[in-house]
Amino acid sequence: MTLSFPNPARSYDESKRRVRFVGHDGMFEIRFFLPVDVFAGDISPRNGTERDYLSAFDRMRQRILETARKAYAANRRDTIELDARSFG
Repeated sequence: MTLSFPNPARSYDESKRRVRFVGHDGMFEIRFFLPVDVFAGDISPRNGTERDYLSAFDRMRQRILETARKAYAANRRDTIELDARSFG
C-alpha cells in the first residue's frame, strides 16, 4: 500500500507547539507531528495563533505531505515526528 492523505484535517497542539495530521497506509492510521518552528517563518512566537499556524501549514501542505511520505517510506511507524531536518 502507499501512504495517502484522504482527510485534509489538521489540528494545532498549543502545549507542544505542533500541528498534527493523519495519513493512511491501507487500513492503518499514521499520525504525523510537525513543530510550528518548521513553517512559522514570519509568525512571531509570542503572537502566533492557532489560525496563523494552520494557515501556514495549509500554504505548505504539498511540501509537508511529500516530506511525510518520504519519512514514512524510510521508517514505517504509526507515529512520525517531522522536524526541520526532514525538509533538508
